[in-house]
Amino acid sequence: MIKKDRLKILSLVCLLICVLSWVPNIFFQVASPLWMVTFIIAPIGLIFATMIKKYWLIAANTIMFFSFFIFMFVGNLVNYNLG
Repeated sequence: MIKKDRLKILSLVCLLICVLSWVPNIFFQVASPLWMVTFIIAPIGLIFATMIKKYWLIAANTIMFFSFFIFMFVGNLVNYNLG
């Protein structure tokens, strides 16, 4: 039980790091390469979430792994519709 709690916390920490790595780019409009951390940290969180079978953590870490592509798609979609 303690191992599952520890893995859940580690997966949540990985998710939080991934979300916080996007803060300079999205909210402060600063071109920061910090978002590339998501390609390293999100799979680690995904592995931890898979080990404890927490499906919402699996989904959240997977979304963070593909977040660059999601943001690029949404940004291009907005530019296409506005332009």
